[in-house]
Amino acid sequence: MSKNKKLDFFIGAKIEDSWAEIESPQKTKISNTILEPAKHFLYFKKEKRRGKTVTLVGEFQITKNDANTLVKTLKKKLGCGGKYSDALMEFQGELRDKLKVLLLEEGYRFRQGH
Repeated sequence: MSKNKKLDFFIGAKIEDSWAEIESPQKTKISNTILEPAKHFLYFKKEKRRGKTVTLVGEFQITKNDANTLVKTLKKKLGCGGKYSDALMEFQGELRDKLKVLLLEEGYRFRQGH
């Protein structure tokens, strides 16, 4: 390349004045129908977050208040942390077997193979 020649390329991000909504791929569709525990078909999912295991169970179709009270009682029985968000309950640790027993006592059902 010779001196005094300009290159036409751009490195960086394009900044616009408008805001864009970013959709998270993990969010589930929350339905408005409320089901009794015997009509639920729950499943388990295991994720790693910051090197630690998190157990997800769902999808619950109950009111948010009922879900929060259920999470609270399950956390006390299991002795772990957790929360309810987007129709899924998250618990810290690998607790699939213990959670299944406790939720079966509450009257919930699980999908085949879970």
